Amino acid sequence: MPMNRREFLTAGSALTALAALPRAAAQWQPSPRYPDPLVRAIDPSFSKYMLGLAKVEKIASGMRWAEGPAWFGDGRYLLWSDIPNNRIMRWDEETGSVNVFRKPSNYANGNTRDRQGRLLTCEHDTRRVTRTEYDGTITVIADHFDGKPFNSPNDIVCKSDGSIWFTDPPFGILGFYEGHAATPELPTNVYRWDPATKQVAVVTGDINRPNGLAFSPDESKLYIVEANSNPRVIRAYDVEGGTRLTNKRTLITADDNGTPDGFRVDVDGNLWCGWGMGVEGLDGVTVFNPAGKRIGRIDLPERCPNLCFGGTNRNRLFMCGSTSVYSLFVNTQGVAGG
Repeated sequence: MPMNRREFLTAGSALTALAALPRAAAQWQPSPRYPDPLVRAIDPSFSKYMLGLAKVEKIASGMRWAEGPAWFGDGRYLLWSDIPNNRIMRWDEETGSVNVFRKPSNYANGNTRDRQGRLLTCEHDTRRVTRTEYDGTITVIADHFDGKPFNSPNDIVCKSDGSIWFTDPPFGILGFYEGHAATPELPTNVYRWDPATKQVAVVTGDINRPNGLAFSPDESKLYIVEANSNPRVIRAYDVEGGTRLTNKRTLITADDNGTPDGFRVDVDGNLWCGWGMGVEGLDGVTVFNPAGKRIGRIDLPERCPNLCFGGTNRNRLFMCGSTSVYSLFVNTQGVAGG
């Protein structure tokens, strides 16, 4: 019999193998001191977001490339992709256990939830965007445009009107480590899926290898990482009529040779950006205010590709490191749906 919504949220899909995979502790250890010296205010305005009695915690390890975290508050668990290992992982807040949620995952990358609480996933190997229904079945949202397959959908967000926005760089078809080698047939566009028509449209085609994306709290702006610029930049667009992007400009330039990747926005409009390049002092999370000013840092021992807010009050930041997942309670909340 199909699982109901509650069973799916609390136990995972009937299609998933929940084989326990205990993770050995790596050499990195959390700071023994409060406040945590790994959390730093670059600008005094960041201090109000820092909690003096909270520290960076490692909650999972043993991945090859962790990406696309998504929080399921209904079941109090976190999902994320381990791309080269072709699986989606699950961490349970109540027990701290780490399990395989789905394997194979079609080399899943970005994940989020739609406004009905269902899992949305970007799959590299099948070059598509899917939705996991409450009973565990998988619905294909989109797998082509203009009669051609996507490159490799990467990151994904769901707007309050139910529309799904996703980026489509070629990273998953550049080789066999994060998908399979193939020749791109489409430009590296950013797409919008319309919940009424079930059709996909290009919202911008002028970003070279778009990567992470997120809306401002009022959804009047969309921010997108341009991964093939040197240095990398985060572009900002105005969202007109809920469907069109205009007024492209550069909000943030990674002038420290760091690499912005995935990011999320808090209720004050700050951008919490996964950052790094395998260089000490760059790996972790960099926080920018809505004007693009760098205000804070969370230092991690490895590059951070992506993150999300979660926990009971959306005030716990979950950060995918290259091979591990970390968390930190902060004095703000992530935007709902992010």
